[in-house]
Parts: sequence; C-alpha cells; structure tokens
Amino acid sequence: MYRILLVEDDQSLAELLADHLQKYDYDCKVCSDFNDISGEVEQLDPQLILLDINLPKYDGFYWCRKIRQLSTCPIIIISARGSEMEQIYGIENGADDYITKPFSLDVVVAKVNGQIRRTYGDYAANQAERTVVRGELKLYLESMTLEYQEQQVTLTKKEAMLASMLLENAPKVLSRETLLSKLWDDESFVEENTLNVNIARLRKKLQDVGADAGIEAVRGVGYRFVEEMV
Repeated sequence: MYRILLVEDDQSLAELLADHLQKYDYDCKVCSDFNDISGEVEQLDPQLILLDINLPKYDGFYWCRKIRQLSTCPIIIISARGSEMEQIYGIENGADDYITKPFSLDVVVAKVNGQIRRTYGDYAANQAERTVVRGELKLYLESMTLEYQEQQVTLTKKEAMLASMLLENAPKVLSRETLLSKLWDDESFVEENTLNVNIARLRKKLQDVGADAGIEAVRGVGYRFVEEMV
C-alpha cells in the first residue's frame, strides 16, 4: 500500500480527498502541522505528496523546495492558483504535476496512479539504476530504495546518502566528521544529534526489511557497516 501525504489546510476538502484515495488502497495521511511539513515528510516517508499552495506561514512553493532536500518522491500540486506562470513556477520548484481547483476526484486518482506507476511500478526506469550491493542487501541510488530478500523500504535523501557511504566503504570505519561533511555542506551549523537521528532511522529501516546487517558505532571514531550484527 503506497503512502500519500496530503498537505491541504481546507479540512473538509482534505478529508474528502483522503477518503476517496483510500478507496483505491492508498494509505493517505493528512498533514497536521503546517509549521513543520518537512518533519511530517521525514516521519511518514511518503511515496507521493499532494501539496496545496495557499498554506499558513509559508506557501507550497517554499515547502516544495524544502521537501526536495529530503525526498525525490512525486509531488503533485493542487491549487486554486491556476495561472500559467504559477504552474511553471510549481514545476520549476520541484513539483511533478499541477492540478487546478476545482478538480474531479477521478482526475486526481488518475494522476496519482500515473506518478506511482512511473516511479515505482510498471513504467519505472530501473534498468540502468546505480546499485550498491553488500551480500543480499541492495541499495538503489536513484529510487532511494533499500532491498533485502525482496523486502523493500524507501529512504529519504539523507538516509540514502548515508547508506551509500557506509556500504561502499564497508568494513571501513567512517568518522563522524567525514559523514557530516559529505551529508551537509557546512557541518558547523549541524546539531550534534542530527547525525545520530539519521543513523537511528537507517538502522530502523534495515530492521524493517529484516536484514541481518547493521550499523556499528565505534566509540570515539564514527560508524561502519557490518554485514551481520552480533
């Protein structure tokens, strides 16, 4: 069941859309914190986002740019602002499609289905995708997917970068400084706990696919990938 995050501050419309999408077996969550949409994306890790433009505090164009720092999942803008320039601006800020209000619920479902098929399903271009392999564990870099014995989980952009570095350098220990400098442009502005949080999330996703592998902390140095945790 694909997860959809619906970012729409009109509660009645959000509930209508969510109910309709759930009829087509989508797991649809309505955004509850419009001050921290990035946080909701990180927590839910959706396969697709439906994003309104007129939102409290910051508009959808702003949040589209922020989301693109975390995820490459399809983003479909749904907005009453339907001018040609705004549609162009939406696409240039990272959206994959643009639906103007008022809209047909069936059109929304069709566009969602199309994006899901192109990204994850029958039409996904996986043939030439770069892959990092360690034993039975595979990391697909373009789709940011981790696979173990046919079980898959989607990673955020930072999680995929972190997994790639650890897998490619295994069993070498990578220092915290090395990881921070590669993952963030200026690590001096990154809180100490940020790397720990991303390591914890990646560990959880390794567990989600049932992998025996894991990430080992080396006291006073950093982290390394091990193919079998003791």
